[in-house]
Amino acid sequence: MMSTISGLTCLTGGTGYIGGRLLALLEQRRRPVRCLTRRPEALQDRVASSTEVVRGDVLDRASLSAALDGVRNAYYLVHNMGSGEDFEQQDRDAAANFAAAAQACGVKRIIYLGGLGEPSPQLSAHLRSRQEVGEILRRSGVQVIEFRASIVIGSGSLSFELIRALVERLPVMVCPKWVATLAQPIAIEDVLEYLLAALDQSSDESRVFEIGGPDQVSYGDIMREYARQRGLLRRMISVPVLTPYLSSLWLGLVTPVYARTGRKLIEGLRNPTLVRDTLALEAFAIRPRGLRDAIARALANEDEECAKTRWSDAISSAGDPPHWGGRRFGSRIVDSRTTNVDAPVEAAFAPIQRIGGETGWYYGNWLWRLRGLVDLLVGGVGLRRGRRNPITLLPGDAVDFWRVEEVEPPERLRLAAEMRLPGRAWLEFEVSEDDGDARIQQTATFDPLGLLGLAYWYALYPLHQLVFAGMLRGIARTAEKQAKEETDR
Repeated sequence: MMSTISGLTCLTGGTGYIGGRLLALLEQRRRPVRCLTRRPEALQDRVASSTEVVRGDVLDRASLSAALDGVRNAYYLVHNMGSGEDFEQQDRDAAANFAAAAQACGVKRIIYLGGLGEPSPQLSAHLRSRQEVGEILRRSGVQVIEFRASIVIGSGSLSFELIRALVERLPVMVCPKWVATLAQPIAIEDVLEYLLAALDQSSDESRVFEIGGPDQVSYGDIMREYARQRGLLRRMISVPVLTPYLSSLWLGLVTPVYARTGRKLIEGLRNPTLVRDTLALEAFAIRPRGLRDAIARALANEDEECAKTRWSDAISSAGDPPHWGGRRFGSRIVDSRTTNVDAPVEAAFAPIQRIGGETGWYYGNWLWRLRGLVDLLVGGVGLRRGRRNPITLLPGDAVDFWRVEEVEPPERLRLAAEMRLPGRAWLEFEVSEDDGDARIQQTATFDPLGLLGLAYWYALYPLHQLVFAGMLRGIARTAEKQAKEETDR
């Protein structure tokens, strides 16, 4: 037995889904971290001042020595599944390079996240490669703690987003054979707890830990639970085949971002991914949550992440218009636009704080009144509530058929829709200083409820473009006019 390994930790995959979340937790726990990445510029502004970012590529062995010099623990969270047809060979080369460099630099422990699946000739290339990487790392003689997991439940994980996209878009699903394959899903929070706990393992032996939640369920069960929590009625019709053509039809229904990796992922869905060895429950004081709680947390975390995200990070400073249909964030559709105002920040925020009620919406007020009338006809609140105060707003105030969720003068106003909708909607304004002027970021976010919600959004999208663009122009004109009047006095 050896004592807990401390000291500098090297993190690969810091720009990825799991690595990015792990990085934040390591920084919160004041662990000294060095991030290895091919693109330091993608991480430099997202890390704490105490975190070091170095350039390197696991496919370039010479670039790894500087990154691993002085490192005691190294997280290997690299996978080349999205790189092309030769991803297995690239995985081998990358793992061999990293293992050799780790051994040469005196790294004491490598922590690796792989995949569950019984080794057999039928194991998919994706899962086989994940397990082969663990074997290559162990051959170096460096201690390796390998975790093998099934589907990770968390907003943003590839497996969960594929399931989400299918359930959200298909009221009737013709389900290929793999939908009945058993898995043992695990929440992203529990995966991260295992990865962190591995730093403090007191053994000097290499170990493979199979990790998963308490529920052994089919992919169909996961889809049904997601649909239940989203309030969606879905009918699933099973067919006893699994053909590349049928699977390709399914993948055609999800965003092209997932197409290349999704095809390889679906090939692996024919393999059960169940925990057969319960050693992890004995070695760690972690008790993973069940499927229902994992999905509920994923949806709740998405709400929080969406509320906290600053969309200016995703929109160019020139105010480029969004893509047709809006940008996607989980299940949400986002329409974000910016404009610069020749006025101080306080003056730019003033018309935003007076929005609605007697002031109106700065563009197409007759369209807003029409929308309010339609809302009344279907049992909603319409525009009849107006505002409590024509000048100031407080959290919880009604603004026509909106409700103030957050207000932080003179920087931010976030409204939640209370009109009748096939989904949920928010309207947010953020004001910041930009070279002496004010910059206004206006973001409309819609969380559609199934196919009806998507149909609603796309049917009204041209009208939304007209109204939202006009509203932002109207706010800017009003702010500049009032600022000029103040200056002329």
